[in-house]
Amino acid sequence: MSTHAPLPDPPHPLTYFVDGMDCASCVAKVERMVGTLPGTDGVKTSFTKQTLTLHLDEQQTPRTTLEKNLRALGYTPSLIGPPPAPTDTPHAAPDHDAHDHAGHTHDLAPAGTPWYRTGQGRLVVTSGVLLLAAWLFGFIEPRFATAGYIAATLLGVWPLAKKAVASARLGDPFSINMLVSLAAIGAVAIGEAPEGAVVVFFFAIGELLEGVAAGRARAGIQALAALAPKTALLVEGTGTREVPADQLQVGQTVQVNPGGRVPADGTILTGTSSLDDSPVTGESVPVTKSAGDPVFAGSINVGSTLTVQVDKAASDNTIARIIHLVEEAESSKAPTARFIDRFSRSYTPGVVLVSALVALVPPLAFGGAWHEWLYKGISLLLIGCPCALVLSVPASITSAISAGTRRGLLIKGGGALETIGSVKTVAFDKTGTLTAGKPRVTDVLGLGLDRTEVLRLAAAVESGSSHPLAHAITQAAQEGQIRVPAATDAQALPGKGATATVEGRALSVTSPRHAATLTTLDPELSRAVTAFEEQGRTAVVLLEGATALGVIAIRDEPRADARAALARLRDLGVHTVMLTGDNARTGQAIARNLGLDVQAELLPEDKLRLIAELGAQGGVAMVGDGINDAPALAQSDVGIAMGGGTDVALETADAALLQERVTGVADLVALSRATMGNIKVNIAFALGLKAIFLVTTLLGYTNLWMAILADTGATALVTANALRLLTWKGQAAPKAAPITPAPRAA
Repeated sequence: MSTHAPLPDPPHPLTYFVDGMDCASCVAKVERMVGTLPGTDGVKTSFTKQTLTLHLDEQQTPRTTLEKNLRALGYTPSLIGPPPAPTDTPHAAPDHDAHDHAGHTHDLAPAGTPWYRTGQGRLVVTSGVLLLAAWLFGFIEPRFATAGYIAATLLGVWPLAKKAVASARLGDPFSINMLVSLAAIGAVAIGEAPEGAVVVFFFAIGELLEGVAAGRARAGIQALAALAPKTALLVEGTGTREVPADQLQVGQTVQVNPGGRVPADGTILTGTSSLDDSPVTGESVPVTKSAGDPVFAGSINVGSTLTVQVDKAASDNTIARIIHLVEEAESSKAPTARFIDRFSRSYTPGVVLVSALVALVPPLAFGGAWHEWLYKGISLLLIGCPCALVLSVPASITSAISAGTRRGLLIKGGGALETIGSVKTVAFDKTGTLTAGKPRVTDVLGLGLDRTEVLRLAAAVESGSSHPLAHAITQAAQEGQIRVPAATDAQALPGKGATATVEGRALSVTSPRHAATLTTLDPELSRAVTAFEEQGRTAVVLLEGATALGVIAIRDEPRADARAALARLRDLGVHTVMLTGDNARTGQAIARNLGLDVQAELLPEDKLRLIAELGAQGGVAMVGDGINDAPALAQSDVGIAMGGGTDVALETADAALLQERVTGVADLVALSRATMGNIKVNIAFALGLKAIFLVTTLLGYTNLWMAILADTGATALVTANALRLLTWKGQAAPKAAPITPAPRAA
């Protein structure tokens, strides 16, 4: 008998705070470096939190090697993960050194730090002072001026050269730092030190502006983390005690005073007040809530005192989950961004090759002047820097995701953001999506039974169901103070109804269509069902075996903004359709009132088939409540969940509408189209400007400082254009026409 040594436990994940990894391009660079190290797995990065998490087999790659490589790239790692390994090594504290951003050099300073106190700011100021001094000495003593220009060039190019060498050693020889370093050193070598100094000075300014812009794009998400209060009033006995909010436990009770923020996700136990949910959902109007209603961490209590039962720990509240999902969204690249990344990997070596050919071929093959063609080759190195091109997509995507989050539009990735604007059809679920999701019983009709008995038996059958119609029936029984008997053998019939044994009787509550397959409905009952459905109500039949005992009519009113939202989608050229398992007459009545097409009496598999058919016609988005519509949400090109901050809405589909407004769908389409338009302008500007300067350089009209301006200026303008999306507010919705309420039975 052979024995086997036990398998070693998988390594604990390491989590580093990587000072300076503050943008999507920085993340990509770190991931490429980590990917070259043997023994790494499960790599996750976040530029919002500046963290790197990974599993590391230190038998293959020691931790010190990983940290050394991060520092070589210009980042400062600090271990914040699990316990240190047996061979501890000291970890340097963050020092805010300059770092590489897609080959660029930035630094990250604490929030509120003036730009001139950052590492990059000091570099810009020092280079600028030397450049100015050298220019002034040109009028006094030209020899000192030349020395000043050389000093300014070397000062600016030194950190770039260090990063370029590190990148080359780690497998990225054609970084942007390498291009700028070669150009600046080449300018000094051919006697053009003044232009070399201007090159590195303009490049440093561009990187400073870009770093400021990246901070602005992240500020909205980082500010979200500060919304939840640091302390809470824990209710103990007859008094309260102030405790740290992050130490609250599920089930505890807290008191929220007027003007205070809710410290945790929970449910109101006592009190009625207006709460401002705008920090979480983007809803601008305070919502009145009372006992039994959910509240979100960070919401502001603008009314009276509330007591709230804690339902979620601090690490799992709505704000924490939103931040986590937005971080994932920022790391999920849009198809356009992936294409630009692939293009730039071939583009940058091509720029170096073309520059070398321009500098060497004319002098060697045709007797051209070395100085002239070397100058043009160096200029092409600068013109070819892909800074603006690489930033054109992630800057726009990050700004758009931040703007959407502030308006209650949670978009989970660049791919989803890009796709939403291109769909031809938006399919809506009915209950809880186009309607408020709060159906109420309007009529109860019994055959040989009184109203109370029909409601009592139906509520017993539905007592274990979470379906909105089932909840309406049990709620009506509760409001009527009807004692509901216990049910056994309860079973749900998807798309049909529910069955159970109540007081020894085999009962079922089903749709009229399913009931008609089991029995012949009484003519009076059939007429009542028809009348209810033509009024937009949903009818369900109570059966005992094959005998109909009664019918219950339920009405779920359309959301107040549904008609306006559908009108906006039509204005955007998007076809709308309602997919519902409800009967055809009810579906048609509601669809006619709202002005959209309808497919009714659908089973779950029917919805999937229709979603596939609509998707084949040009792309389809599905909007549902994120629970029973999960298969259809997954089947569609883009799944959009009506949320209100619920777990299912945040974890299901590709986007969630935290305001629970149908107009959010039109906002998503408009934001997507605005973002893609912004990206197209950025790409066209970046490539167009380079093409113009390429021609003028070859013709001899462009000098070095103009070449770097073509790169730095384009980068600044592309970034500024992307930041315009931070101010996106959507379109004003048209005034909604009144929804016709259901007529009440006498």
